[in-house]
Amino acid sequence: MHVPDGFIDAPISAATGVVAAGAIAVSLRGARRELDERTAPLAGLVAAFIFAVQMLNFPVAAGTSGHLLGGALAAILVGPYTGVLCVSVVLLMQGILFADGGLTALGVNITDMAITTTVVAYVVFRGLVKILPRSRRSITAASFVAALLSVPAAALVFTLLYALGGTTDVSLGKVATAMIGVHVLIGIGEAAITALTVGAVIAVRPDLVHGARGLEQRLKLRVDGELVYAPRPLEPVAARGTSRRKLWIGGLVASLVLAGFVSFYASSNPDGLEKVAADQGIDRQTKEHASADFPLADYGVRDVEDARLSGGLAGVIGVGVTVVAGTGVFWAVRKRRSTSQVA
Repeated sequence: MHVPDGFIDAPISAATGVVAAGAIAVSLRGARRELDERTAPLAGLVAAFIFAVQMLNFPVAAGTSGHLLGGALAAILVGPYTGVLCVSVVLLMQGILFADGGLTALGVNITDMAITTTVVAYVVFRGLVKILPRSRRSITAASFVAALLSVPAAALVFTLLYALGGTTDVSLGKVATAMIGVHVLIGIGEAAITALTVGAVIAVRPDLVHGARGLEQRLKLRVDGELVYAPRPLEPVAARGTSRRKLWIGGLVASLVLAGFVSFYASSNPDGLEKVAADQGIDRQTKEHASADFPLADYGVRDVEDARLSGGLAGVIGVGVTVVAGTGVFWAVRKRRSTSQVA
């Protein structure tokens, strides 16, 4: 759903830029409460993993593909504020280095793909967790539903932005029907990837999953003849056998393999927005990307003739740059939190 330059006019693009900047400012402040020395490295890894999985387009209908948006996954793993920052880092890297998503449309993309998906997914997730039994299965199920709903929500927001600032005269009803219809199907893939990933992390380190906090059963003690809950430990208890370092290394290796090797086998069909834009004619005003001549544009390394090697190298570089940039941002946020607490 990366919106290119030219789909949305300048006033609405500027307005979404202001919204995006405000949301990032709020998220930087909110992330201080979500991040600590245990979760800051995980947040950088989540950003890199989202980048890698977004390279894996999967077929959803005749001639159409989809890929992970990642807002739900990030919000559940590291928290909603940090989740907005994770997806924003990914979008920034994609826009600058790989000419994926317009630079003048960066505010549109952050509003749509980072803010909308994260907020909708986390609200749905928290609502389901409150009514479902507190178990790993319920957390995974809530993740599935939250991710599923976040994608058509993003499609709806794009449609609203197009209604306000679309640069072509196309029936809004047709755009809405096509966008929401195909992104419901893409949402199924998003939901499956999100639930599998959340379930895998919960299985080895539930203490690191933001959405699973308080999942453990609390011990009851008999005091003066009455059963009362024992105090919670000051620090969450980690699952045995899996250190944070092993989890981080394993996640990074998986991201590199997905981006560097598996991505070659991804569907080559246009994604949901590209397909709808071509079918409905809303891509007539598309402008050439400012980074179109960059050596990594279109997820390939210039002058590397072998397509598999070119795409693989681009994916590995993208994962590396994203994990470094993301980890740097989140360590800075965590350090700011520590400084504020000392002050």
